[in-house]
Amino acid sequence: MINTIRKIFYRCIENKEISYKELNEFIKNKGALLIDVRSSQEYDEGHINGAINIPSYNIKKEIEKIIKNKNQPIILYCATGARSKTAKTELEKLGYENVYNLKGGMDSIWVK
Repeated sequence: MINTIRKIFYRCIENKEISYKELNEFIKNKGALLIDVRSSQEYDEGHINGAINIPSYNIKKEIEKIIKNKNQPIILYCATGARSKTAKTELEKLGYENVYNLKGGMDSIWVK
């Protein structure tokens, strides 16, 4: 039982997901950059204040031009959290170490 709980706990830590409630505090205290990985059209229709737009299909090509410091805390989000989770994996493969996913994406904000 303890091992099962431990595995779940470590899986949550490894996923590096944050909730919308934690978002502003995370940006303020850790200086995290917020990246919207949705399409430009989705971004233009509405986004979180302070977010920059790098669509998930361009993330590998564009990220190193914009963020050179691979230790910079980064929070990614999309509509539901799926594209940003994939983009998070891509950034980690490129060597970025402090990448977080906004759990539930924009849907977590709009559903209140």
